[in-house]
Amino acid sequence: MHAPPRGPVYALYYTALAVCAIPVNLMAIVILCKGRCGLSRCITKYLVSMAATDLLVIITAVLLNRIPGIYFPGSFLSITPVCSLTIALIYSTRDSSVWLTVAFTFDRFVAICCQKLKTKYCTEKTAVVVIGTISVLGCLKSVPWYFIHEPMFVISDVPWFCSVKEIRYTSALWRAFDWFDRILTPFAPFFLILQFNALTVRYILVASKARRRLRVHGNGEKQGDPEIDNRRKSIVLLFTISGSFILLWMTYVVQFCYERFTNSYQIAGYNDPKYILQESANMLQLLNSCTNTFIYAVTQSSFRKQLKNAVIYPLNIICKIMK
Repeated sequence: MHAPPRGPVYALYYTALAVCAIPVNLMAIVILCKGRCGLSRCITKYLVSMAATDLLVIITAVLLNRIPGIYFPGSFLSITPVCSLTIALIYSTRDSSVWLTVAFTFDRFVAICCQKLKTKYCTEKTAVVVIGTISVLGCLKSVPWYFIHEPMFVISDVPWFCSVKEIRYTSALWRAFDWFDRILTPFAPFFLILQFNALTVRYILVASKARRRLRVHGNGEKQGDPEIDNRRKSIVLLFTISGSFILLWMTYVVQFCYERFTNSYQIAGYNDPKYILQESANMLQLLNSCTNTFIYAVTQSSFRKQLKNAVIYPLNIICKIMK
């Protein structure tokens, strides 16, 4: 995600992404912080932190990297130390966002499948500790990315732009770090999310089947089960968030595997299929940072109600002022 893209399609996409993602993530943070969506404080902490890191991803990767590279090449943000810091922040916020999705998936797995552990782990205090730990580790792991760049030009003793040092591809240590970085994000999250979801589904199917048999046997007829309904709502929210993550990161995984296993890093130009694949992966990866709010709106009726009120309230004020 280092070199800024070129072309009207990329300019339009990243502009639209920033215009859409920033307000929807801010709105999600405000609505969830009010605590009126019928969610536990533990879940709310995770969802707020996910929305906040998604917002930071858009700010660092789109507002400070992609859009300036398209519209304002050669601005202050193109000075090498600033550019290197921005790239390190992109990796930091990206990793935090991804692993918070994993943490949320694990929390729901424990809440549904591990009743004995649920009372100790699924608490607001634990959520705060997990979120803080992920954020700190994400920052520490991204520090090396600051030092892997060198200036493309030096004009009047000012270094400009960020070029990846050749050592990244020739040094065994950097190649190991590169693999370590990709394994942590997104290969390990892919595996963990799929594993937790599979175990959760198996538990729910077995438990639901047993509950139905007991209720039919006890009452002689099928009746609605509030517990099954609550589980279904939780699983819909969980699967839509984790499923969206997997789909939108899949192209990035394919692109990385293609580069590493073919040892093909050189790009001939902006029309090169490898460049198109790389930029498509970046576009879809960043799109993941604005989908969760729409997922909440689709799956949570209480969130939809609060979102509707948030949209209608300023419109009512404007109408009163105009009258």
